[in-house]
Amino acid sequence: MTAVDVTVRTPDARLDGQLDMFPGATAVVAFAHGSGSSRHSPRNQAVAEELRRTGVATLLFDLLTPEEECTDNVTREQRFDIDLLTRRLTGAVDWLAAQESTKGVPIGLFGASTGAAAALRTAAERPDLVATVVSRGGRPDLAGTEALQLVRAPTLLIVGGADTDVLRLNEDAADWLGGPSRIHVVPRATHLFEEEGALEEVADAASGWFAGVLGERER
Repeated sequence: MTAVDVTVRTPDARLDGQLDMFPGATAVVAFAHGSGSSRHSPRNQAVAEELRRTGVATLLFDLLTPEEECTDNVTREQRFDIDLLTRRLTGAVDWLAAQESTKGVPIGLFGASTGAAAALRTAAERPDLVATVVSRGGRPDLAGTEALQLVRAPTLLIVGGADTDVLRLNEDAADWLGGPSRIHVVPRATHLFEEEGALEEVADAASGWFAGVLGERER
């Protein structure tokens, strides 16, 4: 396995990231973190590590530039700017599709919080490239019903059982999704899945979902 620091070039930004790629990878999953987080998110790092153990390559990258992160007033708005986050994530998907090491490899998306909305919008905009989407404690409702209806990629929505408001929003969003979807509820877990065993269940559910969807595609 080769971990490489990369610069993800999108039409409007150059974004820092880390690509963990290896021969025979069944897919590459790009992570879209939530507001106030980064590619160094320990929760996404833990999920990415589990995915790599199951043969899935990963791309963790920042959705904002270092300059944007240093500008407090602008950052607060940009972190919740779903249009901006979608442009950046869509750019990253296009970048993966063009790289020699990842060209032709199925692309999955893993979105957390507001990153889930960006992931679903990207899936709607790149149906030929995005194979599947997983959301962790996400806000898929922020993608908007029009985009949700255009999503064809199979989608897994992972939500904490104690995160009742977000669970309701995920249930409502699932009704609008145009492709197959499933909600996985982690019992007693809150929004950040800090309870004992909760994050491990997230990682297991995500890796199982990616393996199942990609295996079905191959058949």
